[in-house]
Amino acid sequence: MAGGFPQGGDGGARTADGGDGGGIRTFPFPVERSVCGVGMQIAPMGPDRTWRADTPLDRVHRIDFHIVMLLDGGPLRHMIDFTEYEATAGDVLWIRPGQVHRFSRDVEYRGTVLAMQPGFLPRATVEATGLYRYDLPPLTRPGPARLAALRAASDQLRREYEDTETLPLSLHTAVLRHALTAFLLRLAHLAAGSGDAAPPAEDSAFTLFRDAVERDFATNHSVTAYADALGYSRRTLARVVRAATDETPKAFIDKRVVLEAKRLLAHTDLPVGRVGAAVGFPDAANFSKFFQQHTGTAPAAFRAEHR
Repeated sequence: MAGGFPQGGDGGARTADGGDGGGIRTFPFPVERSVCGVGMQIAPMGPDRTWRADTPLDRVHRIDFHIVMLLDGGPLRHMIDFTEYEATAGDVLWIRPGQVHRFSRDVEYRGTVLAMQPGFLPRATVEATGLYRYDLPPLTRPGPARLAALRAASDQLRREYEDTETLPLSLHTAVLRHALTAFLLRLAHLAAGSGDAAPPAEDSAFTLFRDAVERDFATNHSVTAYADALGYSRRTLARVVRAATDETPKAFIDKRVVLEAKRLLAHTDLPVGRVGAAVGFPDAANFSKFFQQHTGTAPAAFRAEHR
């Protein structure tokens, strides 16, 4: 298969069930392969560059960092969290940490790929650029003018990334963060559909909640527990979550639990009971009831449908 991505070794790949079989392989950011070891990479995609020699990319896997692909070729199909996206030259695919995805078999990915390690950018930039807006679609189709501007920002970022001679490492890293922020702000504008809408005034409160859910959803489904841990009342938490997502906090938590359960059912061989335990339901019957309430189908039936 033609991959075309920054190369990386095994890097401590792990599976969703914590073992070495039957789970979705998760790969960490290969920081040792970055120029100067910084928390990002940007490189051309093409048949002479591979993502991972030890991993069939047409099998479902996940990464714990961001990938942005600015495509120069196509058409191709790329699966991200149960949706097949059809992309071609000029399109942008953005895969966020934790999302399961699968590359097209025997299709050459051409263009530019950007990989970003969580924590490389400061929190204010993370919020401004919507790095963890999982509600936004992974596929963006910019018009000619915006695509040209995005390519220019990408080219500038790549030049700064590859220039390791003119600045000391600390300044090189600072310049990279600024150039990366400029690129991501353009991309976020495209992904959101409009640059006119201001972020909610209490976006930081929602960000804290979202991050806490992402970290703890497998063990904590309680709105009260999240509110207490974050220092908010249930009423305040409900208001900020509603403003950001038009959902209740409980619906937001449940949606994340259901998504992870779907991932494990569709892409691993874990028994249904172990899938339930992995998302916080030690009792298999309670998990099956919860899953059916939220999806309209039983876990076993969902698995059979997606195999």
